[in-house]
Amino acid sequence: MRKVLCVEPVIFVYIFAFSLTTPLVQQFIYRRLWEQEYNSTFVSNNVSHCEQNQSSPAYIKQKAIQEKASVFNMQLDLTRAIPSLTVAFVIVANGDRQGHKRSLVLPSMGALISSISFTAISYFSLSLSVLFAVAFITGMFGSIATFLGGGFAYIAEECHDEKQKTTRIAVVDLIFGVVSGLAGLSSGYFLREIGFAWTFVIASLLHVINIIYIVFFLEDTAGISQLQHEESESWKELLRETFSGVYMLFKTAPYKKRILIILLLFTFMTYLFTVLGGSSLFTLYELDEPLCWNEVYIGYGAAAFTSVSVTSFLGVYLFSKCLKDIYIVFIGIFSYIGGMIMAAFAKTTLLMFLVRVPSLFCFMPIPVLRSMLSKVVLPGEQGAVFACIACLEVVTGTMSISVFNILYATTVAWFSGFSFLLSAGLCLIPLSVLCWLLCTSWNGEDLALLVPEEVSSIESADS
Repeated sequence: MRKVLCVEPVIFVYIFAFSLTTPLVQQFIYRRLWEQEYNSTFVSNNVSHCEQNQSSPAYIKQKAIQEKASVFNMQLDLTRAIPSLTVAFVIVANGDRQGHKRSLVLPSMGALISSISFTAISYFSLSLSVLFAVAFITGMFGSIATFLGGGFAYIAEECHDEKQKTTRIAVVDLIFGVVSGLAGLSSGYFLREIGFAWTFVIASLLHVINIIYIVFFLEDTAGISQLQHEESESWKELLRETFSGVYMLFKTAPYKKRILIILLLFTFMTYLFTVLGGSSLFTLYELDEPLCWNEVYIGYGAAAFTSVSVTSFLGVYLFSKCLKDIYIVFIGIFSYIGGMIMAAFAKTTLLMFLVRVPSLFCFMPIPVLRSMLSKVVLPGEQGAVFACIACLEVVTGTMSISVFNILYATTVAWFSGFSFLLSAGLCLIPLSVLCWLLCTSWNGEDLALLVPEEVSSIESADS
């Protein structure tokens, strides 16, 4: 059977299924906690479920549910992140030698298990405590960071032209934004028409299709002989070589290159911390007063990010023709700051939708920073650097969601938009690092010139 090297369909299907269920999980937890608090069935179009009179007992209970849902989501993310951290690091880092298909198929299997479990929990009205066991088991298969780390490493290893690499990485982030927006829009209608259980069934079927494509139709990046050789290695040797590969990435690199890799990873981590932490609160914020959105409006809000993803991709594509990568990152960070400040004071539906206007380029820094990191390492080091990125995504995502959920639970009673302002303020950290790199002329384009020299020296040594 002829296999292909096109990984984008895999990413498309996985992101759609993942984004279809993510807002449903938050709403499912919120509704179940509501039913436990009120001892009654949740009715989404009943205005009494979004009390705006601050002196009403229902308002106090509503804020209590907001706090409980926020803390519950934080605990669930921690349970999932602990095992997925090791899996992400080992699987993605070994992709240089074993191929990157494992980084794609394992998270897909974990997502399938999760969707099936949520189907059973919602259909049979099982206890919410079962979710912790499900989160831990699915974490053993990796996470979305493992999946995306393998996907980006797959593309980086396949592409040899630097401009093409930046464009294809930006395309993946475009797919992520557009598909997640469409899935978020669909989730509200799916929930209203067929309920939680059958929507999770649809997500399960999508993951099954994805697994079949990865296993039977997707070509791996590693050679067959190399794969057969690696299969004979013990897990002890595999772990040793994994950590050795990442260690050698920093040890053998020139001093200037090593420092730049560390600073770029730190910039990527801090910006991702603010973006994931701030955006994770949107659903709870929209469910609360004075917005009081139902599931359809929440879907519209998620779909609004489609335009942000498209404009961010167009921004990367156009700005890369006339600006250095570091300036593109600057534009994206300032765009995010403007959007978060506006979100903190958005008290009407119109203003909440208009938050996407200043945020038009907020996703640009993520693919550009990935591309900058990919450009300054050798082809055989792509798996190691993307393993570092994947681990940072798991750690940063877990920390940011946990911190911002706790912060939101603490501040929701007196100012629910405080977390958005903090998210905007934290952007000063990556901005400071980038300003220092710019002032000292340590940018990706200058240091990327080291890579061809290293490759040439290796090729001459081999010959």
